[in-house]
This record gives sequence, structure tokens and C-alpha cells, in this order.
Amino acid sequence: MAATSTQRGVTPIRPAPRKTLPWPIQFYRSAVGRKWVMGVTGLMLLGFVVVHMLGNFKAYISPESIDHYGEALRDMGGHLVPRTHLLWAMRLGLIGAFALHIHAALSLTLMSRRSNPQSGIDGQKKYAGSQDYIAANFASRTMRWTGPIIVLYILFHLADLTWGTRSDEFVRGEPYHNMVDSMSSLPVAIIYIVANLAVAIHIFHGTWSAMQSIGINNPRINGIRKPVSMGLAALVLVGNLSFPIMVQAGVLDEETSEESAPALVLSEEVTS
Repeated sequence: MAATSTQRGVTPIRPAPRKTLPWPIQFYRSAVGRKWVMGVTGLMLLGFVVVHMLGNFKAYISPESIDHYGEALRDMGGHLVPRTHLLWAMRLGLIGAFALHIHAALSLTLMSRRSNPQSGIDGQKKYAGSQDYIAANFASRTMRWTGPIIVLYILFHLADLTWGTRSDEFVRGEPYHNMVDSMSSLPVAIIYIVANLAVAIHIFHGTWSAMQSIGINNPRINGIRKPVSMGLAALVLVGNLSFPIMVQAGVLDEETSEESAPALVLSEEVTS
């Protein structure tokens, strides 16, 4: 019997195959997988933004309404789970989605630049003609700026209205007071306005791209992708801009909170 190449001490021409990675990791390593992950996580984050905005609308009902809403978030799950545990589970899920979204976006940009050295930082091909460049989608070209602005905005927003490290007037458990105290400062109100403009632009382009990435790319429905993206971006923009504008206009103020406090106490006495 003839000796094999391994027995003769000769290195095989075809090396042993590498160990196959688990399917989710292998899928994510591809450009298609990263686009899909970026699309899904983007839609998850968009859902949070919309729900968060709708919850903040309770400030227009009464200061107590949004204060009770904030308390209800901490008590989610009732007596089935310890207090704040379900809220923290949701926060960790959002953090994970946010991290994956950023990593997928950055890695796709690097993959695009390696495959096409003429691509810009956003993966778009640089056109020589000025007319072609002007014709490129404005939202797509600004993704390189809106992304970092949103990251900085989130950190500021957390320090301002969640951690309470920005102002000495912060009172834990009183979101109405904290919001009015924060946005009554004109520089802070301007920060929120500029940041939410960036959020709206990001949402418009991100929603349109996400629907394509996850397979919503049918000729029969392609016509509504742009209106839907524009509608969601406009909804978030108008809704979130209303808070700093209304605080600056005096519609939302501390006097409203003080006037409604006796009514709340009375209602509690009647129902007790």
C-alpha cells in the first residue's frame, strides 16, 4: 500500500478546512447580513423614538400625567418582576441594537471603501460632474454627519434628563419639572432643535434604506417607501420640536405644574 502524503511528511496541497462559524456570525460577516442587521436595528430604534415621543406628549395633558407615566415605566411587570428590572431589560436591548447599528454602519462603510477606493465616507461613489453630485440624495450624503450628531445628542440627553448631571435643579422622578427646567434655557433648547433636525434627516434616509435591506423592495409598493419615510421623519420632527418650542413659548412651564397640584391632591382624597 502506498504511503499517504501526510505519512511521507509532505504538506497536503489542500489544507484542512477551517472550522465553520455559527450561522448568525457567518451571516453578519457578509455585506448582506450587515445591511439586514442595520435595517432591523434601525427600525427597532425608530420604534423606540416614536413611542418615547408619544409618551412625552403626556406633558400636554398635565404635569402629573407624564410624572405618573415615568413611574409606570419603572413599575412595568407589576408584582411579577422586581421594580425597574423590565425597564432595564428594555434598556439593555436598546443599547445592544444601538451598538449593532453603529458597528454595521461603520463596517459597511469600510467594506465599501475597500471595494471601491473612489467611494466617499458614506459609501457613495464620488462623481466627477457637479450636476451628478447635486443630484445625489441629500439625506444620504448627510448620514456621515447626522450619525455622530445623534450619538452626541443621546449622551447629552441622558446626562440632562436621565442622569441629572447637567443641572443642580434636577429632581429624580419629576420628568415634567426636569424638562421645563432644561428647555427653558435657550442654548439647551437650540441643542434639542438642531439635534432633532439631524434625527429627522437620519430617519428619512434610514427608513427608506431599511425597508430595502429587509426585502421590502417590490415594484407594487416601492412608490410608498419615500412617502412613508418622509411621513415618519416629519412626525418625529414636529413632535420632538414641539417640546423645546412650547417651553420657550411658556405653554409648558412650572406654573402649570403648581396649578394642577391641588387638583391631583383633591382627586386622591376623593378616591381614598
